[in-house]
Amino acid sequence: QLQLVESGGGLVQPGGSLRLSCTASGFSFSSYAMSWYRQAPGKERELVASITSAGGSTNYADSMKGRFTISRDNAKNSVYLQMDSLKPEDTAVYYCNAIRQTVGRKYVYWGQGTQVTVSS
Repeated sequence: QLQLVESGGGLVQPGGSLRLSCTASGFSFSSYAMSWYRQAPGKERELVASITSAGGSTNYADSMKGRFTISRDNAKNSVYLQMDSLKPEDTAVYYCNAIRQTVGRKYVYWGQGTQVTVSS
C-alpha cells in the first residue's frame, strides 16, 4: 500500500513552534522530491516548501522564508517541516506531497493532512 502519513499538528500560540513529520511507505521514497502544502477553509491549496530527492536543494514560499525549514531523512522515509514564529494566518491543514518524473510517466502521492491551529 502506498501511503504518506503526516503527524505533529496541533494548537500553538502565536510566536510558537511546531515540527511536522511525514512518513512514507510502499514506494521508493529516496527517488521522490517532497513538498509541504497547506489549505485553509475557503482558500486554495498553496505550496509551503519543497526539497529535492537527495535533500540538496530547498525552496519556500515567500511568506515562509526565514520561519519554516524543510528537511528529510531518506533512511527513515521521512520529511519534516520545522515551523517557527507561527502566526494566526498559518492556521491550515498541512499536506505532505511526493513527486517523481520519469520518461513517459509522472508519479504523485498525497497524505491525508494534519491540522495546525495558531491562536491565543
